[in-house]
Amino acid sequence: MKYVVYIGGILLLTLGISLTIQSSLGASPFDALLVGLSLNVGLSVGSWEIILACVLICGNALLSKQKPEVLGLLTAFITGLGIDLWLFLLQNWAPFEMWYSKLCCFGIGLIIIGVGTSAYLHTNFAPIP
Repeated sequence: MKYVVYIGGILLLTLGISLTIQSSLGASPFDALLVGLSLNVGLSVGSWEIILACVLICGNALLSKQKPEVLGLLTAFITGLGIDLWLFLLQNWAPFEMWYSKLCCFGIGLIIIGVGTSAYLHTNFAPIP
């Protein structure tokens, strides 16, 4: 059950991230970096999530002279796949053109991010926010 909540929480988190990105009203600083890299350098937003998370986790391991957090890498991989999946599904689902639809999409995304983060951190399986 713990693993189902963990995966479900990450999938909810990535749905919320994708909704905030689709709203075009803003995203968290890290997600904005991922979108900027995707638009300017190439690759998908989820690919950049995986790449940067791996760099950060491995860099942290080098600096602290410890082994990399394998579960953190797993979380990054699932998160990257989830973001790409949701962005793919949402891109043609509903065009958010009017300001109120963008605002609703953004607000719902923020709430879903909170619920998803809470669920996946509550499992204490891989507590890497």
